[in-house]
Amino acid sequence: MNFVIALSVILFLMAILWLISIPIKNVSIVDAFWGMGFVVVNVTYFILEPLIFTRNIIVLILVSIWGIRLSAYLFKRNYGKPEDFRYQEFRRNYGEDRYWWFSFFQVFILQGSLIMIVSLPLFGIHGETSSNELNSIDYIALLCWCIGFLFESVGDYQLTKFKKNPANKGTILKTGLWRYTRHPNYFGDATVWLSFGLFSIASGGYWHIIGAFAMIYLIIKISGVALLEKTLNKTKPGYKEYIESTNAFIPWFPKK
Repeated sequence: MNFVIALSVILFLMAILWLISIPIKNVSIVDAFWGMGFVVVNVTYFILEPLIFTRNIIVLILVSIWGIRLSAYLFKRNYGKPEDFRYQEFRRNYGEDRYWWFSFFQVFILQGSLIMIVSLPLFGIHGETSSNELNSIDYIALLCWCIGFLFESVGDYQLTKFKKNPANKGTILKTGLWRYTRHPNYFGDATVWLSFGLFSIASGGYWHIIGAFAMIYLIIKISGVALLEKTLNKTKPGYKEYIESTNAFIPWFPKK
């Protein structure tokens, strides 16, 4: 029942975002909601639980910090910019007279559904936790979250700072965390969701970890690493050399 209520809340918010996107002709606004979507789902589960335990409070704090930071970062990055090129291409292919309603299903309902699938570990945590006791898996999950959040937030900060410098235009960021992985922010994001999967296991919610694996798969194979690598290979001179010396995902020392 709690899952259905959370789903209803997310779809309602997605419908509002869709209505906003129509007059401004920009469905990219959905990207900034991605992080907040998980905050909303998690808060919904938290409120609906009759008893609140230590693990629930910890996860509430961690999801809120992660989701709010991510949404704020994406909102600031995309504010005042035109619609993402992927959505522009869809708009051209389907035509302006059709895309306004087609985007409701292709973008907003799809992302809302993905939020619910990925957030399954949160459903498991709030639904299966039955005591205030934490176990060793909880502490491993907390460590995992700290590592992931560090890589994601610092990686985003370093990239933003790098792009602000006009002298870096057309060049590749190879310092800081980007020296050890070509996608520290994506690695961090995946690690954060691995931590939520571990919290779910610690609570006794085992099958729910498929949501964490779904997020990791999306990051590596669909919308994150694979998509960006394809673009950068074509647009960034010297990126092939960067590929040869630096791991794509898991951080490690550069190859000679």
